[in-house]
Amino acid sequence: MKIVVLDGHTLNPGDLSWEPLQQLGDVSIHDRTPADQVLARAAGAEILLTNKTLLTCPTIKALPSLRYIGVLATGYNVVDHIAAEEAGIVVTNVPAYSTMSVAQVTFAHILNLAHAMGHHTRTVREGAWSSCADFSFADAPLIELAGTTLGIIGPGRIGTAVARMGLAFGMNVIAYSRSGRTPMPGITPVSLDEAFTQSDVLSFHCPLTPDTKHIANAARLALMKPTAYIINTSRGPLIDEHALADALHAGRIAGAGLDVLSVEPPPADNPLLTARNCHITPHFAWASTAARRRLMHEVTENVRDFIAGTPRNVVTG
Repeated sequence: MKIVVLDGHTLNPGDLSWEPLQQLGDVSIHDRTPADQVLARAAGAEILLTNKTLLTCPTIKALPSLRYIGVLATGYNVVDHIAAEEAGIVVTNVPAYSTMSVAQVTFAHILNLAHAMGHHTRTVREGAWSSCADFSFADAPLIELAGTTLGIIGPGRIGTAVARMGLAFGMNVIAYSRSGRTPMPGITPVSLDEAFTQSDVLSFHCPLTPDTKHIANAARLALMKPTAYIINTSRGPLIDEHALADALHAGRIAGAGLDVLSVEPPPADNPLLTARNCHITPHFAWASTAARRRLMHEVTENVRDFIAGTPRNVVTG
């Protein structure tokens, strides 16, 4: 069984082992694969594993040996699944492996904004505390989370984990979902506009679809409190980045914590790179060692079950 990993570096930069996968066939592992080398590297493969390398309709049609595509992530928009289905190719993903890691980074952004942690660390190093007349120093608002409102857009697995953390901090938790239902007691369902207007912290955890692209646009951002924070650890295009940058510069919202952007890595002219009180981390919320270890295990088990004739985590639609 010929197995090709097109872009394995982000899953395993060297601290994990490919050995369990290598026991399942003749495995070729590439850290990254440029678009113009996909066909050459995938030629003859029956099993193809990808993270962000695109597998388009023409590519899939040009690989007659291909029987299985495994996505090294939860989102599978990198694969033309319709073309795969038409060719009789099974496509799988790995759901839920990074839930707690993403929720943790979400709250890291919230806590950073609430106490201006990065700012105050920097000013201490610059001597502001050393030259202060008092034992305590702060020159930015310090926000206690208890009693504030945490809004969740998309209360799925990760959104629910973030909601639990918010409740533990004494926050009031509201959530918008298309179904109008919430997954656990303590979360109040609200409309989309109510989530924007009522939240002191608004956190995005919904999938990217045509309906959710730019769900945070200029009109909805204008509904938010000027003291509110916006958090996105889901998908970059959920937010209109120019609208968010304008809102931050104008002080229409107080700050943002983002782990994802519309283009990754971001071009130097992305307006959020220079926006006021905008804190950006490099799409690493998913990538804790524990989460990557779970991902590696599940990827291998997906392949093992496919070979055994009992595929699991098959994606459709």
